[in-house]
Amino acid sequence: MIRSVVEVAVAALITFWLHRRLVRAPGLTGRRALVANVALVVLGASTAAAFQVGDTLDPSWARPIGFIGFTWAAAVYYLAIGIVLIGLASVVVRLSRRLRGESGGGLSRRVLAPATAVVVVVASALTGYGLTEAANPRIVDVDARVAKLPASFDGVRVALVTDVHVGPARGVGFTREVVDRVNATDPDLIVLGGDLTDGTVAKVGADLEPLRDLHAPLGVFAISGNHEYYVDDGGAWLDFWETLGIAVLRNQRVELRKGDGVVDLAGVYDATAPAPYEPDYRAALGGRDTSRPLILLAHQPKQAFDAAQYGGAELQLSGHTHDGQLWPNTYIVALQQPVRAGWGDVDGTPVYVTRGTGAWGPPVRVLAPPEITVLTLRQ
Repeated sequence: MIRSVVEVAVAALITFWLHRRLVRAPGLTGRRALVANVALVVLGASTAAAFQVGDTLDPSWARPIGFIGFTWAAAVYYLAIGIVLIGLASVVVRLSRRLRGESGGGLSRRVLAPATAVVVVVASALTGYGLTEAANPRIVDVDARVAKLPASFDGVRVALVTDVHVGPARGVGFTREVVDRVNATDPDLIVLGGDLTDGTVAKVGADLEPLRDLHAPLGVFAISGNHEYYVDDGGAWLDFWETLGIAVLRNQRVELRKGDGVVDLAGVYDATAPAPYEPDYRAALGGRDTSRPLILLAHQPKQAFDAAQYGGAELQLSGHTHDGQLWPNTYIVALQQPVRAGWGDVDGTPVYVTRGTGAWGPPVRVLAPPEITVLTLRQ
């Protein structure tokens, strides 16, 4: 209840701010102002409601609200950037006039009106482009050199899928598309790296049903991300995944065998998981045979720092970052994670970070294309 009130309040404040900057500041009046204000109120309300889809609102009927509301959230992000840039330009003009001893404020309405129109057009274009980019996960083929890899595992193909985020804006159709694309790559091993949904098992679980059709000779394994714990008990989600035939690694390690070779596969809970689901690196990595390679599944790249204290891994596979999802968030993510996307070395551990397959919140990605990664293991 408190969360809902806060979300409505924030949406109302943002809507009022946009009214001030997009309607009043450039001097819109009459019917144009009325249409703009009504649109702002309706879209703001849809964004507040979007955060409830998959939790209190059933996606079976409310998903269009989630899609529209979260799409508007992406547009607001780019509108905000443009409005701030206009504001900075106005400040520069005001200061320049004062330094010259002239009267007057910042940018005039004659300048504000076309500048605001440009911001609206650019924000709309970026959001529209991002909708298209996010709807088409690409297949990314990557070679992964793994120390101590047995000859029998040379050439093994591992499909890595993370951050699908079905629920509020996307449903079972998107999951089915992902499953079909993964199976079409003919992988030897499939790894689901967390954040598969946003919502409760009761309301969103059915959207993951196609996952039971994933198949690979070495198995289908999964770990939790951070979103499994946001609006439901994370353990309930992991239990549900197991009903779909997915082997969930809960601070555990298993042996993968191919021919006469053995590779250890370990998985830990997300770094932010609440009790009793905290990551336990000792349980997952301790007491292993160090003569054979270990592949660690950890949702966040930075978990490699903690894993290193227990011997680390020959390869860590992660997601979580979305590569920022909406440019220029890319640069903000780089401040929080040691690897933003692709390959990196974290405390001596080779870490591969996928951009993720879906999108959190807005079904929009700008200069951070979604992907299904297929890693080919090499000696």
